[in-house]
Amino acid sequence: MILRQFLHHEPVGISYLFGCGGKQTAAVVDPVADPESYLQAAREAGVKIDYVIDTHVHADHVSTGPALAEAAGAQYVLSAHADVAMPFTAVRDGEEIALGNVVITVLHTPGHTPEHICLLVTDRTRADEPWFVATGHTLMIGDLGRTELAGSAEEGAKDLFRSIQKLKALPDYLDVFPGAYAGSVCGRSLSANPVSTLGFEKRHNKAFRIDSEAEFIRHMLSDIPPAPPEAARLRAANSGRAV
Repeated sequence: MILRQFLHHEPVGISYLFGCGGKQTAAVVDPVADPESYLQAAREAGVKIDYVIDTHVHADHVSTGPALAEAAGAQYVLSAHADVAMPFTAVRDGEEIALGNVVITVLHTPGHTPEHICLLVTDRTRADEPWFVATGHTLMIGDLGRTELAGSAEEGAKDLFRSIQKLKALPDYLDVFPGAYAGSVCGRSLSANPVSTLGFEKRHNKAFRIDSEAEFIRHMLSDIPPAPPEAARLRAANSGRAV
């Protein structure tokens, strides 16, 4: 399996390139940088980018996903729940995307945004069990994604509580590859560490370990920081509805 992690600083975000070296096929998740940087990484790894996936419609940066998909001749993938004014390949909860021996299983995890998805990734050359989960801004290291940037904070918190039950049901050994780290406006207590495991987050992530829905909602609605001034404009731009 080919796996590359890209840590971005301006804006803060994390992108991924992964896929099957044997079949020379790959996906890029949550691209932030210039498309050429991912195309160059793919060439160096000997793979072709066949899918470009945004875990959600971002409100903290302009996604380069559509431009990368066009440059790579790839499918641009979003949740079927995404409300956007551009062409995309829609995926639903439980659907699989095959990259040779690497398989992505889509998990619909609304809360941070209504359309958010996580990606459960299995490398079948190693095992039939999944290896890692790319969690976007649903579960980050040290915290969860804030819930008011795309709708009602309370409704988002209710959705997020249900969504994290899907993640909690996964094996503790799974690596967690988030979509952001410390410095992102999309979380409050984020670690500078860009990788963790589900077991570690279950034990040490304050929001993730709350089991009571009422307590969880109170926690997510307390001490909400001011909304980033550009959030609405960026989300509109990433929806194909630039204002």
